Amino acid sequence: MNTHFTPPTPPLPRRTVFARLRASFLTGLVVIAPVGLTIWLIWSVVGWIDGIVLPMVPLAYHPDRLIQTYFGLDPSSQINVRGIGVIIFLLFTIIVGWLAKGIIGRSFIRFAEGLVQRTPVVRTIYSGIKQISETIFAQSERSFETACMVEYPRKGAWALGFISIPAKGEISRRPGDDTNLVGVFVPTTPNPTSGFLLFFPQKDIIELDMSVEDAAKLVISAGLVYPPERPVPVEKADDTLPKQTHR
Repeated sequence: MNTHFTPPTPPLPRRTVFARLRASFLTGLVVIAPVGLTIWLIWSVVGWIDGIVLPMVPLAYHPDRLIQTYFGLDPSSQINVRGIGVIIFLLFTIIVGWLAKGIIGRSFIRFAEGLVQRTPVVRTIYSGIKQISETIFAQSERSFETACMVEYPRKGAWALGFISIPAKGEISRRPGDDTNLVGVFVPTTPNPTSGFLLFFPQKDIIELDMSVEDAAKLVISAGLVYPPERPVPVEKADDTLPKQTHR
């Protein structure tokens, strides 16, 4: 009877105390960094808005002065209530938007824009800022709704993009055939606000099931944050099943 001797498995090297502390530190950093940076960014933006808005408020109606008067505090004491300027800014913006939707507001905006268009330097600055604002704060029907894949920059290489609108006017006529061109915005990594506007035939565009937000996260993270797989709809799952033939 032959017996085979199996040498014992050498024990795994134990991690040093420094290695365990380093791993715990990196794990804690992964948890704390997003939260801390988010809070710091919000706190900084709120303070920046307060620094712009609060100096415009009359001293008699200043929030700090009202709080001192209400609680009977010493007028020389300094109170910094962060966020009051943001609330004032939001209320002011809502009121302006509500007035701009009325007939008087629209007429005033057209009159003001007419004056701006006749001013050489201001006209250029205002037009650029207006286009950027309309692009960023556009309504949902004018924003990207579908993520897609296109072959770019060469055949066989695939890029992630966002479907814009079908080509119109001269752009749709120039190719000289009946191809239906569709505008696709191909963003750059890690800054998705810059990229390329490309026009592809409809048949060369592969639409994706992932949302635009998930696709944007994939672009920003350079492929590190991958969206979870969505369940396949029943009708699509039925199409992938082999057809059974009845004899």
